[in-house]
Amino acid sequence: MTTAQAAGRALSPLDRAVSKIKQRVLPLFVIMFIVNYIDRVNIGFVRTHLAADIGIGTAAYGLGAGLFFVGYAIFEVPSNMLLQKYGAKAWLTRIMLTWGIAATAMAFVQGETSFYVLRFLLGVAEAGFFPGVIYYFTQWLPNGERGKAMAIFLSGSALASILSGPISGALLQIEGGGLHGWQWMFIIEGLASVVLCGFVWFWLDSRPADAKWLTQSERDLIGNTIAAEQAEREKIKPAHISAWTLLRDSQIIIFCFIYFSISLTIYGATFWLPSIIRKMGTYSDFQVGLFNSIPWIISIIAMYLFASLAARFKFQQAWAAAALIIAAIGMYVSTFGGPVFAFVSICFAAVGFKAASSLFWPIPQSYLDARIAAAVIALINSLGNLGGFVAPTTFGFLEQKTGSIQGGLYALAATSVVAAVVVFFARTTAHSAAIAGNK
Repeated sequence: MTTAQAAGRALSPLDRAVSKIKQRVLPLFVIMFIVNYIDRVNIGFVRTHLAADIGIGTAAYGLGAGLFFVGYAIFEVPSNMLLQKYGAKAWLTRIMLTWGIAATAMAFVQGETSFYVLRFLLGVAEAGFFPGVIYYFTQWLPNGERGKAMAIFLSGSALASILSGPISGALLQIEGGGLHGWQWMFIIEGLASVVLCGFVWFWLDSRPADAKWLTQSERDLIGNTIAAEQAEREKIKPAHISAWTLLRDSQIIIFCFIYFSISLTIYGATFWLPSIIRKMGTYSDFQVGLFNSIPWIISIIAMYLFASLAARFKFQQAWAAAALIIAAIGMYVSTFGGPVFAFVSICFAAVGFKAASSLFWPIPQSYLDARIAAAVIALINSLGNLGGFVAPTTFGFLEQKTGSIQGGLYALAATSVVAAVVVFFARTTAHSAAIAGNK
């Protein structure tokens, strides 16, 4: 008997059932996250094309890029509530279908107004995807497995950051059919989401009890395990807590601020990096896309290095603070030289802000009661992601008015420093009584 066979036979029935669940759903969720992220940030590669072809200026581009996050924030929590009502299979499929349609429609913007409307609608359509997946994990995986699944799911963001540049750059070179390359990019990337949603409908099940690919004993075991964990949590405190009650918990406000600061830097770099690369030399769209992947490749290595160090030496807040300081230094020094120096500096900053993003999520996960974790994560994600509105909108306004984004880069550096201090006030120890007491 081989070592692998021995390890397989050593698995408990619950472990085998969990392994089957993760093998079935995690690859799909990672792919969905990659497609989701590309449809969200692909406008970063067409800023100059939108200006040349339909006259969208720098400030309008920044506002449109940011309006996505307004729609996303407004509808994130309601979308997650509807997911619980209609089931993960139906609602995640709906989310993918509508965001695919909105992303495809971006190919037909005619000016600033239609650009604003479609970016806002894309945010509305995508709202609920991230917390929806988190909720799915709570319905299918025992407590001890959710953190591991979350880490794998989040890797989709890192992979998307790498892939979005080359894919979008290659699609931008398509011309024909009376359409420009940027229009083909939106159409192909948007329709990819529409096609994928059909697969999601046939592949996902809303509840373990519906999963024909699990044996009856495995379905019962998963359902009973999760029900038993839920019953234990219900002995501690009430399950139904309003969003306003949650916002009276100072820890949740701290979590929202930290994630807002991280998102501010991530999306500031995401939407403006292609423009910085274009200033480095005469490059094709595909070459710009390849250059755009470099900071994200470096950041993935840094994410795993920081995660390993945090797991070995503990004290999650200290590692998150160190990553935020690295992001602040990179953003600050990017103002010192020309485009090439700025690009190198942002590569350095990416080590910090991407590592900070992955180091952040275990902090609220450790603090929160699992029954309200999905709702609170939705709240943190929606409010924190408003950094994606503030950063591009501010950068666009600054560049149009002053011809430079230097002031915005200083602000990003300062915000990261403040967040590095605030993160030490974030607790990782569960403190459910404080939330329940505020009810």
